[in-house]
Amino acid sequence: MENYKVFTISFTPFNIDLVSGLMWNLAIDGITEEENSIKLYSKESNGLNLLSISELLDSLVTQNLLERHEITEGIEEQQNWNEYWEKNVNVIRMTDRIIIKPTFREYIAQPEDVVILIDPKMSFGTGEHETTRLCVQAVEDFISPDVKALDLGSGTGILAIVAVKLGAKKVYAVDNDEWCLLNGKENVSLNKVDEKVEVVLGEIENVTEEDFNFVIANINKNVLLGLGDKISAKMIKAGKLILSGFYTNDYEELTKYYENFGLSLLKEYQLNNWAALVFIKN
Repeated sequence: MENYKVFTISFTPFNIDLVSGLMWNLAIDGITEEENSIKLYSKESNGLNLLSISELLDSLVTQNLLERHEITEGIEEQQNWNEYWEKNVNVIRMTDRIIIKPTFREYIAQPEDVVILIDPKMSFGTGEHETTRLCVQAVEDFISPDVKALDLGSGTGILAIVAVKLGAKKVYAVDNDEWCLLNGKENVSLNKVDEKVEVVLGEIENVTEEDFNFVIANINKNVLLGLGDKISAKMIKAGKLILSGFYTNDYEELTKYYENFGLSLLKEYQLNNWAALVFIKN
């Protein structure tokens, strides 16, 4: 199992949305917000280094959007990472119906609640990030009973589990991180949806089925801009596609790109300058 590089970045002025949005263009696996800084988490095999981060931040200085920045680098081990999540992850109401609850937190469910149990451990996808919230709302709005779904970049399995709880008959949850394979399976079992969610280690090429009528991809923009043909090839006519993991500034570029592969935009969601897009295959 890999350790994660942790880059702590402080900057002035402290515009979290601006800097966090830019950092998702790098090979990172997650971001956490601290009181006066942000932390980037990146698997050691990603090869991310201080220079790459500094160059992006310098571009903001050049544009007079930042005055200064400072970066430190460290390594996060598995034990410390798990302790962090258990101290900081709480029950989250994602929509009027969907509740995300770690097993180590208490919550009294209301009759209309759909409670999803998620213990994140080394995987990203706790429900706290805006893009996860946007995807959950889009899934709730657009999923229909008995769909066959594909969740790309599945992380903890949160979106795959939500899809099943809202009516999907089968979901393939795909991620290229072996931690996500283990943690995804654990969360699938916690929610008793083992028969409906298959957690797959790898990329979209590792999924042999090509008749999906619902696809979710919560991944950063640079990855999404290379997947249009592959995603479209996996979808049947009138299938729905939910994309997120990018800033609102990237909305037009991604829309034009995916239109090249027979997909038409149905709806856009925004939250704190993050976006999600819903397409239908023509």
